Amino acid sequence: MKAIRKKAAAKINLGLDVLGKRDDGYHELRMVMETVGICDRLTLTATRAKGIRLKTNRGFLPRDGRNLAYRAAQLLMEEAGVEDGLYIDLYKKIPVAAGLAGGSSDAAAVLEGVNELFGLGLSRSELMERGARIGADVPYCVMKGPALAEGFGEILTPLDPLPECHIVLAKPAARASTAQVFARFDELANWAHPDIDGQMEGLKRGDLKQVVRCMGNVLELVTIPMVPEVSALKELMMGCGAAGAMMSGSGPSVFGIFEDPEDAKRAYSRLREAPQAAEVFLTEPYEPGPGTGGEDDD
Repeated sequence: MKAIRKKAAAKINLGLDVLGKRDDGYHELRMVMETVGICDRLTLTATRAKGIRLKTNRGFLPRDGRNLAYRAAQLLMEEAGVEDGLYIDLYKKIPVAAGLAGGSSDAAAVLEGVNELFGLGLSRSELMERGARIGADVPYCVMKGPALAEGFGEILTPLDPLPECHIVLAKPAARASTAQVFARFDELANWAHPDIDGQMEGLKRGDLKQVVRCMGNVLELVTIPMVPEVSALKELMMGCGAAGAMMSGSGPSVFGIFEDPEDAKRAYSRLREAPQAAEVFLTEPYEPGPGTGGEDDD
């Protein structure tokens, strides 16, 4: 039977602001997003046996409708009345529960793969609309690249590319529940808003220093007290020559942006030995390749 291979790339937030809580329970967000070259790999195979089967190298992950990749396949296949079955082999490299949208990116890759595998003929905007039913980050993970995300993350505007740089990303062993992070954030009376407009202007001008200067993530206010390793990792990256370092999403992953590739390599080596970091990656902004979604950095 026919098979399709896809890559699902991680995302980082160069800027993350919360404007308030909406009546529907979601939070009104304003974020600058970027895709990086840390990728999960998926193989989607059409089968004669009906139903969806999912295999993954991470044994603790669910393999049913609790998994966003499974849910994405189920949504499209039921909608289109696909009679064949589907086998999904998911090799995860993106850290789990890390603020990197790994599950959402897997779902986006499955939407794209199912669309191609069964010839459904859906456009990218149609896949993004269906992705919004699965999770807030899924539309962005279909779109990829630098973007402004508004609403609860589903209103997307492409931005100019991040100037050439090198990215070191580290995840502590501890986890930060997104629901708990936002619940604690709702208890705050006020907070300083990052300069999202200034960051977009920096991207437009190709000015990496301005982009970095305007970096900010308001969720650090509540995640750092829960996971102090976030602050320690930021300090380590800055001490290694990072132009800037910040937590991604609701955390607890931290990334540093480096102009000098040698500084990035030294930071990567040092962080691999740091007790605060359980997983460390050296990567760059992501450039999709035809049919695969780009190359990761292994």
